[in-house]
Amino acid sequence: MRRVLAIGIGAGDLEYMTAGAIRALNNADVLFEIVRPVGELSALREAICRRYMEPGRAYRTVAVPEPQRDRAAPVYGAAVEEWRTRRAEVWERVIEHELESDGCGALLVWGDPSLYDSTIAVLDEVLARGRTEFELEVVPGISSVQALTARHRISLTRVGAAVMVTTGRRLAEHGFPDGVDDVVVMLDAHCSFRRIDPDGVEIYWGAYLGTEDEILVAGPLGEVAVEIEARRAQARAAKGWVMDCYLLRRQRADGR
Repeated sequence: MRRVLAIGIGAGDLEYMTAGAIRALNNADVLFEIVRPVGELSALREAICRRYMEPGRAYRTVAVPEPQRDRAAPVYGAAVEEWRTRRAEVWERVIEHELESDGCGALLVWGDPSLYDSTIAVLDEVLARGRTEFELEVVPGISSVQALTARHRISLTRVGAAVMVTTGRRLAEHGFPDGVDDVVVMLDAHCSFRRIDPDGVEIYWGAYLGTEDEILVAGPLGEVAVEIEARRAQARAAKGWVMDCYLLRRQRADGR
């Protein structure tokens, strides 16, 4: 039976490749590369293969066209589901046509495939359609959240406290959630931290984590929010894209 590997390759630093990810990479006969407009990400994938593929290892790279999501759709959830369905249709055809019946294919996924990434959901949908069979293996990777806290030299958690992982969209809609003092925010294109009360809140922000272009800013939200917004805008204008995340940490009543 075919095998498909969703391999977490870390947040950008080639040193973030785990031993398990390297092993899985060297089991692949075909690497499926999702075609996106950011050429730098393709270059990083190629660098990973050059460093970690065993000498003489034979494999093919197959480009997988990426359907565009309707970002102007009035209902966000429905638009995402429709986009995933179109992706599943494309991936199903590619797996069927490009992977031998006993072959092993791999998708190299930034960070960790299980954290704010749709790879697993799309592959599950391909399997649910029942037309193409394969065994799915997920190989964890170093996520952007792990890279963020490591680079800022802090722990993600505090004693006896919960951490919420959410999106910029939800932060903008609901504000700082009640009952939680530590919030990781992903996919925030609009600097939604500017909409919350900064009193007693620290922010740890990072962009292009693990790469040569990495940017880090930390401090009281009220003091550094303008700087983060400006540096994010400058970076996006210079490169044409930006990947970032941040941790909001509210001062607790017990001072911890």
